[in-house]
Amino acid sequence: MIKKKIWVTFQKEGIHCYPAAATDEKLKDVSFLANPHRHMFHFKVYLEVFHDDRDVEFILLKRELEGLYGSGTLKLDFMSCEMIAEELLAYLKNQYAGRDVTIIVSEDNENGCELVYERTKPALSIQDE
Repeated sequence: MIKKKIWVTFQKEGIHCYPAAATDEKLKDVSFLANPHRHMFHFKVYLEVFHDDRDVEFILLKRELEGLYGSGTLKLDFMSCEMIAEELLAYLKNQYAGRDVTIIVSEDNENGCELVYERTKPALSIQDE
């Protein structure tokens, strides 16, 4: 079975922090992360499509996703790359239901996370058996 996905990329400036870095002994070498600090957050989003004639137009998808974050610097508080990806996934599952989604979020295009959501297949009906 072949699955088709389109992908878009965009980036947003953001400020976040990792409060646990100030108190967790295992994180003492990165305790500076407890303070608010800036990154360029890079996004790469894959969205399943069902045919090859612009099922979802990727330029429009990119604009849609960029629009979710508005203009200016993102104030992310304690959100990690994983949390940012999960929040974006919730939006995509609502807007593009029934599609596989992969989201990559990185800090400065250097370190980050990959979140993979695979839709569940509907249960087989009696006619399918």
